Amino acid sequence: MSPEEKIVALGFELPPALPPRFSYIPYRKVGDMIFLAGHGPRLPDNTYRSGKISSDDQIPGAYADAQLTALNILATLKSAVGELSRIKAFVKVLGMVNAAPTFTAHPKVIDGCSDLLVNVFGEVGRHARSAVGMSSLPSGMTVEIEVIVQIVT
Repeated sequence: MSPEEKIVALGFELPPALPPRFSYIPYRKVGDMIFLAGHGPRLPDNTYRSGKISSDDQIPGAYADAQLTALNILATLKSAVGELSRIKAFVKVLGMVNAAPTFTAHPKVIDGCSDLLVNVFGEVGRHARSAVGMSSLPSGMTVEIEVIVQIVT
């Protein structure tokens, strides 16, 4: 089953890759590596799920936001490489959570992204990761995630 088929089988839909809203490019290819710009839980109407995560009862919603962010990342990767099956490895994930100073469960939020990548890609989706809290994120988004992937050339 292709990664695109696996996404559908898991009950998700790959959104269209949306262009950047500011002055940057969505990714940079260097050899067999792709470095993605930070992505957030961007909705089709070009807005973001927003808010500050301050308590454990907000984790399920923020986890879902990290899943949506992962889908947006996969949409960008698909536009970069054509077929998601060309991804050889997810090398590194940096997950940032728009968090109150007392919130410390950042990894549980970013697991939304990590779990989706592993569920879609299996071992290829396993990655090194950092999950950190930020005092704010662009457009007030709940999470921002960037990835580095290796592709089959």
